[in-house]
Amino acid sequence: MTENRHFAPGGPAWLRDEERRLYAFAEGAAVPDGFGWLDSRGGVGRDRPTATWITARMTHVFSLAYMRGHEDAGRLADHGLAALSGPLRDAEHGGWFDHVPAVASWERSQAPARGSDAPAPPRKSAYEHAFVVLAAATATAAGRPGAAALLAEALEVVDTRFWEDSAGAVRESWDAAWTETEDYRGANSNMHSVEAFLAAADATGDHRWTRRALSIAERLVHGVAAEHDWRLPEHFTADWTPLPDYNRDRPDHPFRPFGSTTGHLLEWARLLLHLEAALVRAGDPVPDWLLSDAELLFEHSVRRGWAVDGADGFVYTLDWEDRPVVRERMHWVVAEATMAAWALARRTGREDRVRDYERWWAYADRFHVDRELGSWRHELDAANAPAATVWPGKPDVYHAYQATLLPQGELAASIAGGITAVPGPVSSAPSDHPEVNS
Repeated sequence: MTENRHFAPGGPAWLRDEERRLYAFAEGAAVPDGFGWLDSRGGVGRDRPTATWITARMTHVFSLAYMRGHEDAGRLADHGLAALSGPLRDAEHGGWFDHVPAVASWERSQAPARGSDAPAPPRKSAYEHAFVVLAAATATAAGRPGAAALLAEALEVVDTRFWEDSAGAVRESWDAAWTETEDYRGANSNMHSVEAFLAAADATGDHRWTRRALSIAERLVHGVAAEHDWRLPEHFTADWTPLPDYNRDRPDHPFRPFGSTTGHLLEWARLLLHLEAALVRAGDPVPDWLLSDAELLFEHSVRRGWAVDGADGFVYTLDWEDRPVVRERMHWVVAEATMAAWALARRTGREDRVRDYERWWAYADRFHVDRELGSWRHELDAANAPAATVWPGKPDVYHAYQATLLPQGELAASIAGGITAVPGPVSSAPSDHPEVNS
């Protein structure tokens, strides 16, 4: 490895510097009831309620940062745990609301409201609950007080309310009182449940969650994606019939977009390799298809999604004939691309995956990394200029921060499990980046 590669985007020294820079930006996210949505300069947007998914993701990030040697991050992780145990949690019915204000505030708001002007009642969604599990699992790995109890509670809620044993996957959402579930199933919430289940198994040693992660992956990747030539319909009826035209009239939906989502295929490719590691740790059989499906997802998503409209970058979504639909470039997609390339390079030793890794870090450094205002530009237009049609501001640092950590550790069942192999302060030296052996 040359000195230039050490400091190049994605190299060990560059990753450590970017890790510190992202952490510094994230420090300003705390609000009384959790962590807020950050704007382009790192200030908290006051026009949005505190969201469970952001609070949980930032709690996960600060727990990782504490494990990396940022002592102050422990205080921030504890602040997130307190929010998840307090204002975001339903003390009456159990589980977590999608955001604050919760039921009491909503009920007070009903008195003057009439008809269609009444605000929508709060819901309890698998997506948010997956991130509560992830936050609690990572905080448990970091040894934060109260994290293990929160994790046990969150897993109990997921087990009793969201896990659908007959489908081997999770339901999408419920009303606040757990009386009515949504007539919809989603791949996005299930994908993040895989991530959360693997982190939970890593933190607790309970490999029931590893096996549930495998069940979800087998349904959605080895089943649905394989049947659709490695495109993944993400929207389904309650009996798991695909809905290929779902949100065709709102293709840029931030959580349920129409078509095939390039970044999710890359994210799935990486998660399948974490799942391999988790099964090895559990002493369970490791299906051969985990690696082969990861490689196929990666190859097809890159061929169909990278620079397909004349400019570098991954388009957000494609239709079922692989034509770009939403051409904006999202920061999280290239972050997942770097992580998938690194994981495949580590798993297979393929030099072309190392080159992919370096190419996409160079792109991210040129276009997404914001050296002036901090963090990453979350969205770019088709010409790679800053945009904000889908993701205004810089809501959190979850994807980017993980992308800086993964190559500095081991390929394990979870991000937290991988970085525990390299303890000590952020400034401690050499990483396990794949280029070390190149």
